[in-house]
Amino acid sequence: MIAYLIRRLLYALPIMLGVAFLCFMLVHLAPGDPLVSILPPDASADLQKQLMELYGFNRSYPEQFMSWVWRALHGDLGSSIATGRPVAAEVFKAVGNTFMLAAVATAIGFVFGGLFGFVAGYFRNSWVDRLASFISVVGVSVPHYWLGMVLVIVFSSKLMWLPATGAGPDGSSAWVWDLEHMKYLLMPAVTMSFIPMGIIARTVRALVADILSQEFVVGLKARGLSDAGVLRHVVKNAAPTSLAVMGLQLGYLLGGSILIETVFSWPGTGFLLNQAIFQRDLPLLQGSILVLALFFVALNLLVDILQTIFDPRIERA
Repeated sequence: MIAYLIRRLLYALPIMLGVAFLCFMLVHLAPGDPLVSILPPDASADLQKQLMELYGFNRSYPEQFMSWVWRALHGDLGSSIATGRPVAAEVFKAVGNTFMLAAVATAIGFVFGGLFGFVAGYFRNSWVDRLASFISVVGVSVPHYWLGMVLVIVFSSKLMWLPATGAGPDGSSAWVWDLEHMKYLLMPAVTMSFIPMGIIARTVRALVADILSQEFVVGLKARGLSDAGVLRHVVKNAAPTSLAVMGLQLGYLLGGSILIETVFSWPGTGFLLNQAIFQRDLPLLQGSILVLALFFVALNLLVDILQTIFDPRIERA
């Protein structure tokens, strides 16, 4: 087990370095002047030169990349061009908000998706199966931003049950676990949960249907094992793949929440990325992308480890 963990960690290191390189190059190759948000229209050439030197944009790409990686390894992601605040502080505060939103959305999607998928797989080819499959297809097909706007119109504008935007009363971004703040979390979390719910439901349905058709299930029933006992074996065999899918969905939600956070003005990484893109804030943009990508790599590593714990055969593969 220890050798497997060390091998997985060694595999993750070059992936993280490659992610950092791609993140740096894609951001710098995008068109536009990174200093346009702070330079006045009548800025002199000397002022432009001083700011280019200050942010290191006058150096070659290899020099900028090595300097950025070296500082990132020490926890320094630079300063935002637009606000002047440290990028690390801005990003990690936003990541915390996004992670909380994505975790709640993944939990909702996993519970309902797993329930729909299990019921559909157990009662396959019945009306229950068709209904659960229809719900999962709708969950995958409905655009997030459209669903978010519909929920805002219904539950905020018409019924006035839930707040439309923000993360707290009076525009506060400081989170407190109470009923008032949970109201702000509910709609974006439900909106974000629809796609993972559909994907998990379809995955679990296929897994359960396949496991129930295998010979060992027939053997368990022939030995007189109760239905509850057979279900425990089915759940145990379906758990590793379901866990992998859930981990991937959480990673996708961490990086793909820009539209939902923009619709609900949720102060997470998606909202931060949206601001950085429009302001052409390169340090903030590449710092946000790097942290999200590294979270995704670390999450995949964690899922691999948990899969090994649930299914020891993976360790011997």
